[in-house]
Amino acid sequence: MKYRAFALNKLASIAPRYLPFVDVATKDVPLSRLLRLSLFQVTVGMALVLLMGTLNRVMIVELDVSAALVAGMLALPLLFAPFRTLVGFKSDEHRSALGWRRVPYIWKGTMYQFGGFAIMPFALLVLSGYGEAVDAPRWLGLSSAALAFLLVGAGLHIVQTVGLALATDLVKQEDHPKVVGLMYVMLLLGMVVSALIYGALLADYTPGRLIQVIQGSAVVTVALNMIAMWKQESRDRSRALRMAQTPKVSFLDAWGRLIALPGTMRLLVVIGLGTFGFGMADVLLEPYGGQALGFSVAETTRLTALFAGGTLMGFGIASRVLAIGGDPVRLATFGAMIGLPGFAAIILSSVHGGAFVFCVGTLATGLGAGLFGHGTLTATIRNAPPDQVGLSLGAWGAVQATCAGIGVALAGIVRDILVAAPSLAGLQPSTPYNVVFTIEMAFLVMAILIAIPLVIRRGVSRTSRPVATAQPKPVEAQ
Repeated sequence: MKYRAFALNKLASIAPRYLPFVDVATKDVPLSRLLRLSLFQVTVGMALVLLMGTLNRVMIVELDVSAALVAGMLALPLLFAPFRTLVGFKSDEHRSALGWRRVPYIWKGTMYQFGGFAIMPFALLVLSGYGEAVDAPRWLGLSSAALAFLLVGAGLHIVQTVGLALATDLVKQEDHPKVVGLMYVMLLLGMVVSALIYGALLADYTPGRLIQVIQGSAVVTVALNMIAMWKQESRDRSRALRMAQTPKVSFLDAWGRLIALPGTMRLLVVIGLGTFGFGMADVLLEPYGGQALGFSVAETTRLTALFAGGTLMGFGIASRVLAIGGDPVRLATFGAMIGLPGFAAIILSSVHGGAFVFCVGTLATGLGAGLFGHGTLTATIRNAPPDQVGLSLGAWGAVQATCAGIGVALAGIVRDILVAAPSLAGLQPSTPYNVVFTIEMAFLVMAILIAIPLVIRRGVSRTSRPVATAQPKPVEAQ
């Protein structure tokens, strides 16, 4: 009996039920190749968990660094976020003698990530005063940590943007939403797995153990990204010659064409507001668990896995709904609505319910974030012209990442202002955090209100569509 063939056939038969978007695989681009390419998303997930989860809690609680300063450091990587659109456009237009367009940019982004992780342990040594770093000036540790965060953030933005563009290059145009969805599912799986691994490794926390984890992450990042890139983009001299003869298109012209589409700017505003609503909690959930509920470092690190698990559930549900013709904008609006009771549960956990209610709220907000993210991503791709899918992906990522960075910075600043306010002295440690969570609920409400006209317009366009048609009409851009 051929056990290997039997196992592969069984895996292929059950995969579509448990792994969304696997039906994008073909004989020319098998699932194994797409999953290998998706390893770049795993490294991005590792970096996000390490930055947004473990390090922000350690710096605020264990190293006693100001939450505003930590939030500013976490926001530094997102200074590069607005350039995601430009990076995607540049990789579209990159001209190489070998015909490569995406691989050089993925490698550059990988080197930025590795450089940031290489600097970070020494910055943390100075901040902790561990060993020989006890006499080092504190400003040196803070500035080095900021540089490390910036390099890691720039690298992951480059890798993710160009990696998604490479993924869309490998499949047919009609399968672009599926392959991008598969890549984001793998991102969430990478976040869940890495959060659990980090939580286990840091169960007995020491500064030295944290440094070992960061150094290991640097090596794993380079290794996985090299495996992901291997033989994904073929060398093609004829393509290089064609690209050299093709007239260059300016970025401003391409961007002008994209935003001129009806409803594009409104959709980008909804993406920004919803990202504010879900993203401000990234820097505060783990410190909140530590200070308000008494969680340990390992327990708060596992909160990232819980949030990412909820987001993964949201992506799975969204894939089912969209596969049967669901409206992505309506789905994103529903996700924002789910976020409202999720944040309400997180707020109430410090008053009544404790850890269980807090975990339920965290899971609910993750679910809402998954529905919102997948819905807006699919709507962005469907609204884009066929020759501007990569640019649209960059625009979605730029708006989302930029608003997430501003939201993270504002969350830390608001929390620190409330902590330092003399009139609020003596209040519960959870109060500053709960104010930020309330602000997030307000942003979600604004996103819902602005998305309603898009949902209504889509409903009107569907009801006014002729019943008898020779071919189904393309989805109208919103």
